[in-house]
Amino acid sequence: MSSPVAFRIRAMVLPIYLPTLLFSAGEAALVPVLPAIASRLGADLSVAGIVASMLVVGILVGDIPGGWIVARIGERMAMLWSTLLALLGIAVALFSPNAGVLALGVLALGLATSVFALARHAFLTTFVPLTHRARALSTLGGMFRGGAVLGPFLTAGLMLLTHDPASAFWITAAFTLASALVLLLMPDPEKTFGVARTTRVRVSTSHILSETEGELEALNETRGLFLTVVSNWRVLIRLGTAAGLVVALRTGRTVLLPLWAVSIGVNSGDTALVLGLASAIDFGLFFTSGHVMDRFGRLWAIVPSMLGMAIPLIALAFTHNTTSAVFWFIITALIMGLGNGLGSGINLTLASDLAPRKNPAPFLGAFRFITDACGAAAPLVVSGLIAVASISVAAIGLGALGLVGVGMMVRWVPRYIPTAARGNRI
Repeated sequence: MSSPVAFRIRAMVLPIYLPTLLFSAGEAALVPVLPAIASRLGADLSVAGIVASMLVVGILVGDIPGGWIVARIGERMAMLWSTLLALLGIAVALFSPNAGVLALGVLALGLATSVFALARHAFLTTFVPLTHRARALSTLGGMFRGGAVLGPFLTAGLMLLTHDPASAFWITAAFTLASALVLLLMPDPEKTFGVARTTRVRVSTSHILSETEGELEALNETRGLFLTVVSNWRVLIRLGTAAGLVVALRTGRTVLLPLWAVSIGVNSGDTALVLGLASAIDFGLFFTSGHVMDRFGRLWAIVPSMLGMAIPLIALAFTHNTTSAVFWFIITALIMGLGNGLGSGINLTLASDLAPRKNPAPFLGAFRFITDACGAAAPLVVSGLIAVASISVAAIGLGALGLVGVGMMVRWVPRYIPTAARGNRI
């Protein structure tokens, strides 16, 4: 095993992080215009929403079989095949005669996105030393976030020239192809970083191992998909659900904050500016989050991050009908951007801490399925609370879910991953 001191995250920028940024930016370029493209093909508002949601559905459906695929063919090949599937999905969507075919193309892109992200996550879980794990994974999270910012800006710029929302497909295709070329032309990361195997994380105390015998000890073994899920169902339910509440809080705020702006009379341009500033703050803190988790322990990033999103959201609920409602909306959005930035890479890191070193992909796929399911459900919860009560109640409900998540993290992280929870104070 190489010394952790000899490991440098900067060495991973081109072979590992650049393809992720490119692929993520290409996918994100389509997100803002999918409803408009569907509408041009004759879809009404509800069908257009279904078409747009196919990206999330594809990611969710791809999580668990994606773990099996990565385990079978390896991380690099899984990513290369993912780029091919994404290009096929883009072609189908670009030349689709109706909204149904468009939905199939978007679904294929979602499946490819799931496998690509899972493969990259599995690689870093396997080859990055424990002392650098959170920084490496928070940087990976930063690449996803950077792509989510870059893609829509490129689409907006191209639409100023073409006035055609379907032109975003060409951005997606170009970035996906560029990602594949980087994977093909750069040295295989498994050969470059193969010596930097992770130090095994002690995932439980002896008391817990005796309580759940055959469950967490199996993390050291290569297991099939079904056995991985069955053997680790308790930790998946406990920490997987806690991590899912993090995702629910994140995705819920992306739905609730724009709706809140509309409800208090903020125009769309100003809303975009405020949320753009919040995203910039979020993106700028991704490496800080990893440094805190590596040095002080996972909870030192998890707890401030979730509190920094949950508490402002609950407080916002009481400002809706005040004369300073716009001011509090701006403050809340910026604070939540700060809180989310402090939590960059949280779920990636926790999943890696728990996953088996030799064959992490099946476990990571199951963990991601739970978190993605919670993320997909959050907008439905927000919409339902608004429908039956009010947007203020929805804000309180979403914030309360975040506080529940904090409690679950504080309860289960030290129990299942005590070594990683303490950090490396060096």
